Amino acid sequence: MNKFKLFFLIVLILTGNAFAETCPTSLNYTFPRLQDNHPQSLCQYKGKVVMVVNTASYCGFTPQYESLERIYSHYKNKGLVILGFPSNDFGHQEPGSNQEIADFCSKTYGVKFPMFGKSDVIGRQANPLFKYLTQITKDAPTWNFHKYLINKKGKVVASYASDADPESPEFTKQVNSLLEEKP
Repeated sequence: MNKFKLFFLIVLILTGNAFAETCPTSLNYTFPRLQDNHPQSLCQYKGKVVMVVNTASYCGFTPQYESLERIYSHYKNKGLVILGFPSNDFGHQEPGSNQEIADFCSKTYGVKFPMFGKSDVIGRQANPLFKYLTQITKDAPTWNFHKYLINKKGKVVASYASDADPESPEFTKQVNSLLEEKP
């Protein structure tokens, strides 16, 4: 192997390791995108304020999609991202396939924030992000539309029950405060 190839290989290895080291634990996961099952690393959201929410299409809280989309549209250019995780864990209120869920979210609520493939969010089969969020906050979702906030440094800073209105003054005050923090 010539020196250039060796140097290039070393740079790739070091760059990859450096990237992995800089991705906060809270975002160091990969999930399939809802629309096409293409793997998406959550590390792409490092340095942003992240709201993680478990969703369902046939729940009394499903209209929160409208609030979540409005918040996302308003704050996305300021550094907020909302990550939706459909789940059938509560009341079997998300029975559809990923494509059916994607179509419902898009056509019914105009959802544009990132959504990921349907998964469990509680119990032994919970996806690893929700296991982590539950472990850190000691607050597992008890129903659909439970929300977690992660600051720009990747620290989980809040957990909100399903009935917390994402457009309430308290909620938006916290989001604004997190957006103003230095990364």
